[in-house]
Amino acid sequence: MRWLTLYARSRHVPASLTAVLISTVFVRAITQGTEGGSGDARMLPLVLGAGVTAVSVGLSGQDPALDRTAAIRWMPRRAAHVLLAGTFVGTALTVALAVNRDAVPAELVVRDCAGLTGLTALGAVVLGGRYAWSLPFAWLSFAFFAPPATGVPMQVVTWMLLPPDTAAGTWTALVLLLLGTTAYSVTGAKGGRRCGS
Repeated sequence: MRWLTLYARSRHVPASLTAVLISTVFVRAITQGTEGGSGDARMLPLVLGAGVTAVSVGLSGQDPALDRTAAIRWMPRRAAHVLLAGTFVGTALTVALAVNRDAVPAELVVRDCAGLTGLTALGAVVLGGRYAWSLPFAWLSFAFFAPPATGVPMQVVTWMLLPPDTAAGTWTALVLLLLGTTAYSVTGAKGGRRCGS
């Protein structure tokens, strides 16, 4: 288990988890008693976006050359890292909502968390771990100011703001999760490519 401790430290896991908890509590505190509260369709992806931003820091190691020379199989570790990070972000929000007795459908939390986690992993592949947060942040920002989703293309763009039973939103989130997790598992973060698989 020593390798797990070393891995967690090198990927800033304790700091990331603390940041997720603090951001979740903070957003819940500022929305408590407001008119929209957590019932606002924009609040859920905002909180999840803050969470995946916090965990994005750990998607790249401190030394890509060290990662390349490690004699371990990186693919399953990278996939597990992405999936566990997304699960933690979604669980933290679900617990915060349950404590305040707010009714948000679980499938909405799962869908938005899955899609944003996949976007973050894709951001690490394209931009590196340091800037992995910018891809979900950019998509969230565009979705907030996009016109209402009347057709399928706009539903794909605003997938995180749609009701949970919207097929385009669910499929978009699933594709982003699969694409991001697969790309990150195979290549790692930008700057750390070609690590042993």
